[in-house]
Amino acid sequence: MKKNMKVIQRRLKGLDYGMLFSFIILGVLGIIMIYSASMVSASKGALTGGVPIESNYFMKRQFLFLIAGVLAVIFIALCININFFKNTHVQKLMVFGTLCLLLITILIGKEINGSRNWINLGIFSLQSSEFLKLTSIFYLSYIINQRVRSYKDYQLKHMLAPLAILGIGLLLVLMQGDLGGTLLTVAIIGCILIYSDIKNKIKFQIMGITLVPLVIYGTYTLIFDSENLYRLKRIKVMLDPFKYEDNDGYQLTSALTSIGNGGLTGKGLGNGLAKLGYLPEPHTDFIFTVISEELGLLGVLFTLAIYGYILIKGLIYANKTDNQFYKLICVGVVSYIFMQVFINLAGVSSIIPLTGVTLPLLSYGGSSMLSISIAFGALLAVARRINNDRKETLK
Repeated sequence: MKKNMKVIQRRLKGLDYGMLFSFIILGVLGIIMIYSASMVSASKGALTGGVPIESNYFMKRQFLFLIAGVLAVIFIALCININFFKNTHVQKLMVFGTLCLLLITILIGKEINGSRNWINLGIFSLQSSEFLKLTSIFYLSYIINQRVRSYKDYQLKHMLAPLAILGIGLLLVLMQGDLGGTLLTVAIIGCILIYSDIKNKIKFQIMGITLVPLVIYGTYTLIFDSENLYRLKRIKVMLDPFKYEDNDGYQLTSALTSIGNGGLTGKGLGNGLAKLGYLPEPHTDFIFTVISEELGLLGVLFTLAIYGYILIKGLIYANKTDNQFYKLICVGVVSYIFMQVFINLAGVSSIIPLTGVTLPLLSYGGSSMLSISIAFGALLAVARRINNDRKETLK
């Protein structure tokens, strides 16, 4: 027993409890708000194609997702050496596995809301694009660390092959119809590149190479592809949502109205109106509007403060270490969380067009919870390693 206790104490040494508790708090808040957002609609079948289900159906499933997520975070943070992800064979398996999963999704995946990026596993549907975000963080951190260490005078050509591999992954996600997931992954890659020790000249060259196909695709999609005219509509609605209140702007104006109705303290938990048929996905994409209406500005600020705490702590750890791999893992994970929060909040508040990106740990979804949990576990594993290394250095 004493031996086991010593092993546990050694594993817990250096763990950032503040960030772990922040993860749990957001997850628990998510369960509460998902129940509030879905209980009426679920019992009337509004969220399941007209088939009534238990009012606590989504809450119970999210509770199980959270338990699995917390266990994954703790296991990765305490039991896996973060240098495990620096193993070449692990990297090859991760990249190859992700690309195969994306390709399989295109071939046999089911279509939801115009995007074919889900694989039905029976228990829950797996969104394959979530794992490209993780692969991008681990693979790019590994590659940049290797290139900076291996080449005294590294050039753009040393980064082309890895970026091309990630580009194939982005193309596969784009073929699934998930533009929001594609742009989010590009943003994560961009944050890692900007924060890395790669020469500024190479950073600008990479950005130039990346922007050209994005501009070409965006121009083609918005002007010439008649099947994607809904994206033009989203831009029009974003610019003046209340002008299209009776048709294309209905869900956005409902979201804005519910956000405004929350006031300082909100209408009270469970008393929101927007979730009662005014929003199509109140428990997923629009969970923030339910929080705003029922918990008010104070609830919103509390939620953002926890996200902000995770962001700041992650960046602090990135600046605490000279290890390029550790630094880029920290930056990659916090940029993943921050960019997803920003895109979701900006979309439902009409700052940018709606993209269908969920709110991390708060929106309903097993794939999102699993992906965020793996990323967060890696962040805690890096933080624990940095804390322990610094203590050893100070001795």
